[in-house]
Amino acid sequence: MPDAAPLRDELSPRPVLDSVVSFAGRVWDVRSEHVDLGEAGVVVRDFVDHTGAVAVLALDEDDRVVLVQQYRHPVGAFEWELPAGLQDVDGEPPHLTAARELAEEADLTAGQWHLLLDHYASPGGSSEALRVFLARDLADVPPDERHERDGEELGMPVRRVPLDDLVESVLAGDVHNGTLMIAALTAARLRDRGWEGLRHVDEPWPTMSRTRRRS
Repeated sequence: MPDAAPLRDELSPRPVLDSVVSFAGRVWDVRSEHVDLGEAGVVVRDFVDHTGAVAVLALDEDDRVVLVQQYRHPVGAFEWELPAGLQDVDGEPPHLTAARELAEEADLTAGQWHLLLDHYASPGGSSEALRVFLARDLADVPPDERHERDGEELGMPVRRVPLDDLVESVLAGDVHNGTLMIAALTAARLRDRGWEGLRHVDEPWPTMSRTRRRS
């Protein structure tokens, strides 16, 4: 007989006996912790202590997803991604961070916002949690109010791709950004069932990055 219990992750942190920052970076740190696993004993775990991030799957009236392309030095690639950014403003609600990033990276606002999904970027080595929003009813930011981009964002290409074509790019292995792939597949599934199951932007975020939960 199949297990009828709901398939759900269990959020249950093990006791941390001590915690030190072994490397302090410009954006995030590397932390070393002794963790008590009970019968399995005490283990040492090093991980990236991350502030967390948000991303936006912005879908226009023609069922096209707004993508940006950024150079990501650790992997040496110009990746197609969703507009996204760090949760680095204390007290800023995640959906407002997402709205700010959509305006700054894609020069867009949105009249409709929903929670699309939450996920961990790399739970074996990073505390980074990401919350992805669905944004619709898009409008342009007036030219005189647009964000001045620099760094990797300077001259950043912005492109609109039909959601079905994006899914095909995911399945073909042509795009590699994890958040983009997960969000595209989730959005396509929800769209195909009439958006049943969309969640409210203010839904609690118990899996948010540990750094944000501690603050």
